[in-house]
Amino acid sequence: MKILHTADWHLGKKLEQSERTDEHQHFLDWLIDKLSSECIDVLIIAGDIFDTGSPSNTAFEQYYRFLRHVKNTCCREVIIIGGNHDSISTLNAPKELLKYFNVHIVGGVPDVFTEQIISIYNKAGRLELVVCAVPFLRDRDVRLAVAGETTSEREGRLKKGICDHYNQFKEHIKQYKIDGVPVIATGHLFAAGSSTSDSEKEIHVGNLGQVCGDQFPEEFDYIALGHIHRPQLVNNMDHIRYSGSPVPLSFSETDDKKQVIILEFEGGKLTRLEEMEVPCCRKLIRIKGDLETVKKKLLLLEDQQNIYPAWVEVQVETDTFIYDLDDLLHKLVVEKPFIEKLFTRQVRQRAARNLDEQTEDAQALSDLDPMTVFLKRYESQFPGNKDEEMLQTFSEVLERLEDKEVVGS
Repeated sequence: MKILHTADWHLGKKLEQSERTDEHQHFLDWLIDKLSSECIDVLIIAGDIFDTGSPSNTAFEQYYRFLRHVKNTCCREVIIIGGNHDSISTLNAPKELLKYFNVHIVGGVPDVFTEQIISIYNKAGRLELVVCAVPFLRDRDVRLAVAGETTSEREGRLKKGICDHYNQFKEHIKQYKIDGVPVIATGHLFAAGSSTSDSEKEIHVGNLGQVCGDQFPEEFDYIALGHIHRPQLVNNMDHIRYSGSPVPLSFSETDDKKQVIILEFEGGKLTRLEEMEVPCCRKLIRIKGDLETVKKKLLLLEDQQNIYPAWVEVQVETDTFIYDLDDLLHKLVVEKPFIEKLFTRQVRQRAARNLDEQTEDAQALSDLDPMTVFLKRYESQFPGNKDEEMLQTFSEVLERLEDKEVVGS
């Protein structure tokens, strides 16, 4: 049996109000082709299918068209879990209909725990795989609030709640393990030691509840993770992996190799684990330096023969504001049709700061998530002072705002 693991599509994602629809569609078309050419039996999408809880009509159309086209491939089962960007109610709304087409949706932790356990049968009706489809675990899913607890106590209870959730599967999958049936778990969380990019939203379970690789039950033959956009192993454990996002979602991911992961089980054993690179259709390029350095780097850029023209973020380090910077830089790329957009930043240098601190990543407000904005404002208001209690409280407020439509349902 062959399984393909992907995550963090973020359909509907924009980069400074610039649509990414073409790039996402290129990936989805490529994925449909791979499901057929690789004869994939099961597709697992480990959360953050959409970029927001209220996706655009275009994002919905891409999602449902993709699921429709899956039925024309070898893929017999699709398993989708909710991520922290996804709305539980939005994902779950069509779940009963989609189940008829062997598309299994677990938008949030269900009332009945065992509804997270999905059995996959072959064409002859023999059980060949079990998937413990764990979605993004919200605070209310894994712990009860305790008045007066410290930040470290809250963090400890959160980690324990996450681990307890996964350990609860052990009694339900015991017989499958005895029978030699492989068991896969999913997750959408931040595992300790993971390397993040600018585009991950810092959210409660995403950073405080860091779970180490050896804290997952050893009964799982593979753990398909989402939430971190850089593909990587957890704690050097080959069977616990982030597939990463298939499309670079910020300029900090320009050098990342985007991929999906293909697994193959034979006789109940994992016999193949392959990282399959996703082809790049639009290059995101980041250029840094003073004005003269940036101008030289822009002039040296060459056509990389991608399907769509490149987008370039230009960070100019300067002591004074350059009023005509946009016009100046755009004139340099007029004869470079392979560059479609320039995203300019002016990074003010401060002589009073240490040399290592003289340049910062400059970002437009539209690029920043609420937690990052809060942290920047907090640091400017209270330099050198970090109140963990306040940061934790703000993180919980963010989560409750994101879940308000679920709480009210």
